Amino acid sequence: MEKFKLTEIDRATLQFKVTTKLRDLILKGEFKMGDRLMQEEWAAKLGVSRMPLREALKQLEVEGLVRIEPRRGAIVTPVSTDDIEEIYQLRAMLEGEAVVKALPFLDEEDISELENLYEQMIRLKNSETDMEMYMKINAEFHQIIIEACPWRRIKGYIDTLWKGIPPYTPSLLVDHLSESHKEHSLMVKYIKEKDAIKIKEVTEKHIIRTKENLIRMIEKNGRQ
Repeated sequence: MEKFKLTEIDRATLQFKVTTKLRDLILKGEFKMGDRLMQEEWAAKLGVSRMPLREALKQLEVEGLVRIEPRRGAIVTPVSTDDIEEIYQLRAMLEGEAVVKALPFLDEEDISELENLYEQMIRLKNSETDMEMYMKINAEFHQIIIEACPWRRIKGYIDTLWKGIPPYTPSLLVDHLSESHKEHSLMVKYIKEKDAIKIKEVTEKHIIRTKENLIRMIEKNGRQ
């Protein structure tokens, strides 16, 4: 049980740490489809109270990694490679189109904020605390671009696809952050240049590359 316990320093952002730990265990194949996550058992394993665990399970339900049932608790429903393929292929199609539509509406203030967020991301390290901040900044970076798109339906579809694994992929693929930095830099460059073809291309590449890395991670963990 000791191998699961969170350290004292981790407790500053307890719910985030609990959620991250459970998400990591689910995505790395530590549970089978249908396994139950008992609150009392996992609170003890992680060395926390039941409150942060309960909130973590609610977040994992939003992400589609568990299903909370009355009187049964949280049931593990890990995502499959087919789920990842569907989510990220749809994201690439929709966000590629959305950034093109957003391009005329991204003004100097937006570009300045994107540059600022990019600079913040490249300064962060791979520590857990920094990774929490990275995920927030990364989501904000993409949100600024999508919000400028005038098509409200496409924004609604993209928002639905983001309510799950996408915001948390940086913490799962820390070895690939340098690639993300390059793509974010290019996105800012092409937005400044108002280059619709290249901004669409790099946005789609950014999402498809993430998809492929996630699928490799899941398949590798499945084999192990």
